[in-house]
Amino acid sequence: MNDNRGVTSLWLDEANAEADAWSPTTTDPGERVDVAIVGAGVTGCACALALAQRGVSVAVYEARRIAGGASGRNGGFALRGAAPAYDEARERFGRDRARELWELSERALDRMELLAGDALRRRGSLRLAVDEQELEALRREHDALREDGFAVEWVAHPDGRCADLFAGGLRHPGDGSLDPVRWVRRLAGLAARNGATFHEGHAVERIDALPAERILVATDGYTHGLVPELDAAIAPARGQVVATAPLAERLFDVPHYARHGYDYWQQLEDGRLVVGGWRDAALEAETTRAEAVTPAIQERIEAFLVALLGELPAITHRWAGIFGVTESKLPYVGPLARDEQIWVAAGYSGHGNVLGLACGELVGRALAGEHVPELDLFDRL
Repeated sequence: MNDNRGVTSLWLDEANAEADAWSPTTTDPGERVDVAIVGAGVTGCACALALAQRGVSVAVYEARRIAGGASGRNGGFALRGAAPAYDEARERFGRDRARELWELSERALDRMELLAGDALRRRGSLRLAVDEQELEALRREHDALREDGFAVEWVAHPDGRCADLFAGGLRHPGDGSLDPVRWVRRLAGLAARNGATFHEGHAVERIDALPAERILVATDGYTHGLVPELDAAIAPARGQVVATAPLAERLFDVPHYARHGYDYWQQLEDGRLVVGGWRDAALEAETTRAEAVTPAIQERIEAFLVALLGELPAITHRWAGIFGVTESKLPYVGPLARDEQIWVAAGYSGHGNVLGLACGELVGRALAGEHVPELDLFDRL
């Protein structure tokens, strides 16, 4: 591994993080509101916008800056669905529930396209198989998606740099790639213009101290110590990512991912490659809240870059982010069984960019008094 060991994500780098003249709120963080939200990632900002648009007073508390956690430290993928493959989701959750969940995520992508502006490029995604066993798994998912009316394309022979490395794949035409910090800060700006307040640099130590009638905990894998049920139900998982200097050639037009989603990469408009994954090489070590890069994973990312490109390009950024993993691979969304004043939306198992938007909006509608049957798609605590 070369000497560049920085942990600032490309998205959070000051040169890349500007968005729509965002500025932090200067109001009193002790001012009473109808709803307080802990966490200013995509879920918290989406919920704040939904509430503010419905005339509900809302304040968002963020220990760092807007999108400072997982929302600003991922690989920038905007994918439909959830962590399980669609055929697996049908078996695990039932066909109707799986179909409704995938439809919800597609509507969320449509909603993101309306709100995100140039932070989203919606050109599809390509899921690749590294061997015949994974190819069979992709065939099962392809057939299940087609049976239930979802758009998907079979790729028998990957081309370009992928031709010799992968056995085939699936193209999901409605997916996209994302500058997640620009997107989430844009979402926060919309919420603020509708009346939501944001308190950056304000770590919440105890939720019962928040000045609100109801509280949403929207911290995904960064949740610890606030809600005991979440600590028990959501495991932290570390994802490590790198960004290269711009490449001379345009090699990848859409986000790519392989090995059941463990490895992923995309090429940005300026030619950079963003590459992450290989967490399964050290699952025990990567089940952690430590936001750090490690030689064990970084060396595997570098080896993949060499296999893909023939040489190791210059790496400008290395970073890690923490996301929450649940046993079912579905997030927990809704009020706590023991206290309906406290709501949660967390545990996206690596699919928070799109599901976070969907769940934040659903919770916002519910907290504003609407009947939201889609909440039944998710698990409760």
